Amino acid sequence: MPHLPQKPAAGVSRRTVARATAAAGLAALLGAAAGTARAATRLGPRTLDVSVPSAALGRSAPVRLILPSDFGARPEKKYPVLYLLHGAHDDYTSWTRETDIEAFTAGRDLIVAMPDAGPTGIPSAWRGGPDYETFQVKEVPALLARDFRASGTRAVAGVSTGGYGAMAHAARHPGAFTAAASYSGILDTTAPGVPAIVDAIVAREDLPAGSLWGNPVFNLLTWRDFNPRARATGLRGTALYVSQGSGVGDGGDPLPGILESALWPSAQGFARTLALMGVPATTHLYRGGGHDWAHWKPEFTASWPVLARALGVPE
Repeated sequence: MPHLPQKPAAGVSRRTVARATAAAGLAALLGAAAGTARAATRLGPRTLDVSVPSAALGRSAPVRLILPSDFGARPEKKYPVLYLLHGAHDDYTSWTRETDIEAFTAGRDLIVAMPDAGPTGIPSAWRGGPDYETFQVKEVPALLARDFRASGTRAVAGVSTGGYGAMAHAARHPGAFTAAASYSGILDTTAPGVPAIVDAIVAREDLPAGSLWGNPVFNLLTWRDFNPRARATGLRGTALYVSQGSGVGDGGDPLPGILESALWPSAQGFARTLALMGVPATTHLYRGGGHDWAHWKPEFTASWPVLARALGVPE
């Protein structure tokens, strides 16, 4: 005789049973994903860290994921992905550590992926070294499509060097992302003073000079090839959000303001290039501000309508 479904016990609501069923489904799926992706550590009901084997890096690298609230209850559904990139001298945990991104995305039908970009946070192809660009643009999406039902709809956003990565990825891989957002990003690698900033980021991690793109003079073509401003034509058709503060007169710790002001001219130049090329963008170039999360968090909120529309999720 076939087994009939059990009725909920007295005092147990249908909603409680539904939540328990969804949680069980999610736990089972995470267990399967752990075997496929080599290692997965569950951090909460929706959040987990996945270790991704990467040929581009020559090692496994971590990605933090936030899954949709209904992920376990709807095994047939595919979801768009929002990629969030970290800044220099930070790591893939920064967005969950510094923001309320878990609570913010609750109830929205999307996956949030926060991939590693190495100690410098510059997600690019290094000379004779790791290729974080391929890792983030090719390998992580392949894993998400295979193991986490990710659709082909993707948006990318990042802070500082992650803002560079967001615009560089979208420009160098036209059509790979429906939207890109940069908060205080390095948007013109060859602007006056910017190569020195990039070299300082590399040097701070005790990496050899020139190990990223080579010498900014003798290897200028390489620097231009990885330059979002020089590759801006590739951004046509991508929804864009660009924010940058002038860093002047913000008060408090002067260092975030100094760094923000050093990147101010390159952001202005990048915005001018987009305008001259007729590439639409939402820009917020504001007075003051600093190179820190206190300013990036409200900028992410301001950019959300642009990202949400491109991802096809509620604002």
